[in-house]
Parts: sequence; C-alpha cells; structure tokens
Amino acid sequence: MPTHKPLILVVDDDVAVRRVLRRCFETESYLVSEAGDSAQTLEILKDQPVDLITLDINLDGEDGLQLARTIRGFSAVPIIMVSGKGELIDTVVGLEVGADDYITKPFELREVLARVKSALRRSMLNSAPVRDAVTTPRRGDPVQFRFAGCTLCTRTRDLQDAHGNTCELTTAEYKLLEALLRHPHQVMSRDQIMDMIKGTQWNPSDRTIDNQVARLRRKLESIGAPSAIKTIRGSGYQFTLEVDCKTPVN
Repeated sequence: MPTHKPLILVVDDDVAVRRVLRRCFETESYLVSEAGDSAQTLEILKDQPVDLITLDINLDGEDGLQLARTIRGFSAVPIIMVSGKGELIDTVVGLEVGADDYITKPFELREVLARVKSALRRSMLNSAPVRDAVTTPRRGDPVQFRFAGCTLCTRTRDLQDAHGNTCELTTAEYKLLEALLRHPHQVMSRDQIMDMIKGTQWNPSDRTIDNQVARLRRKLESIGAPSAIKTIRGSGYQFTLEVDCKTPVN
C-alpha cells in the first residue's frame, strides 16, 4: 500500500531561502511547493492538498501575519512562521493569529525538520481515527464542535455558550479544548496532550497541563458545561460530554 507523502508549502519572498528549505524537505522525501507572496499561496491552497506551510512574516504586499489570518479563515493546516525577527511580540502575535509554531532566522535545518515533523505528527494525531473519536470532515477543514449547548469553531477559534456569548480562551486553552473535543470519552494521557498542543515559546510539563486543565474547567463551568473534563488518576484526562462535529456554515 503506498504511503502518503506530506506536501509542504514553502512561502518566502527570498528565492534562496525557498531553495534551501526545498532541498531540506526533499531529502526527507516530502513533496514541496513554493510561493513568493500571498496571491501565489492562496492559489496553491485552492488546487493542492497541502499538509503544512512554512510562512515567512516579511512578505512583499500582504505580510505573513495577515496571510496566516486569511488562511485560518478557511483551513486548519499547520503553519510554522519563519522570520528574521526575534522579538517576543512577533512570536506572540504569530501564535495568536493561528500559527502552530515559530522559527527565527538564521535557523538550523535540523531544528526546522524537527519542528515540521512534530507539527505533522500532531496534525495526524488530531485527525487519526481512534476509538470513540469524533467523526470530522477531511483533515485541514475548519470544523464546529457542539457540546452541552456550547460551540467551538476551529475557523474562528471562538467558544460560545448556548446564548451565543463568547468565552475568551488563551491559545493554550483553545488547543487543549480542541484536543479533548476531538477525542471525547477517550482517556488522554498528559504525554498525548502535550504532543498535541505544545508550541514554540512554552514547553508544557505535567504541572503546566494540570494548570491549563484547571483554568479551562472554570471557563467551561461558567458557560454551562460543568464536569466536562474528568481526571483519571494515574492516566490523564477525559472529556465526558457528548460531542457533535460538523463543517461550519459560511
């Protein structure tokens, strides 16, 4: 049976950078497409089933941050921001607009590969069919989770209660909730959760996950979903409510 080869889209207005990343990815047997600006990027995304995007912030015309926002409007494809800027504010903004990871130039190719493999692994885990997992649309499509009258939309990353009121989530809380909603009734170990939600600027520890769960529980309780997350002593956490999943209406 043929193995699926991930397709990586390299977005950078520097031809030399695109060439280096292409060679790097192709040595790992990944398929590679290239784009130099937002228009080319969006055209490729219309025609090709991209599995991951490396996206430079400093593009001509529409910058990478705005392009990431645009992509998040219709796709959950993993995005790794690549930039020469190293200030914390750029990193934070990059992650808040929906990027999954962040790398600064100059970068080591081994680090780039490690982050790409990690992001692809998390994406595959999120979409892998497992016992009691929610049946979702095809990988990369935005989805809408419904539970206890509440709604979480992966396109907008908004969590709303039964009355349409929005509950603000941090990036970490959103990723944690999405991971649990994709696998309701399944006991998720801390290692599984960490692998699915970790980002660039924080390295979750067991205690970090516990703290995130505690904060998320309080927010879910405030919107009418108490006792949604159960602690399974010695094993991890379990989302106990029934979850419905569908493609959101435009």
